[in-house]
Amino acid sequence: MDIQEALIAFDALSQETRLKVFRLLVEHGTAGAPAGKLSDALGIPANTLSFHLSHMTHAGLVQSKREGRSIIYSANFPFFTGLIRFMVKDCCSVEFASIRDDKNTGCSVIELADCCPAPQTKQKGKKS
Repeated sequence: MDIQEALIAFDALSQETRLKVFRLLVEHGTAGAPAGKLSDALGIPANTLSFHLSHMTHAGLVQSKREGRSIIYSANFPFFTGLIRFMVKDCCSVEFASIRDDKNTGCSVIELADCCPAPQTKQKGKKS
């Protein structure tokens, strides 16, 4: 993954409808879902959904396959894993985040350190 690919992917995800569609596709896993099911679930007109799916496909985030008369859309998990790996590997200090491959599961494991605790807030009606 290079920075240009990452920029295109983040640009695609920076729009609310596309982010909602992508998150729903992630929920459907590698099996994916037909456009009609996505449209119904999110209340998006088919032509609008088609535009957004096309944009995400161009960015590498979504892939499609034909099954009979339907087109099944799914998140491009290898690409998205590469995007996350790019962020952790090239943008984060090992002190705060690391990524490793789990040999038992074949999965990538991202470990994030609790480096920035949330600030403490005062509760109403209580004195410090």
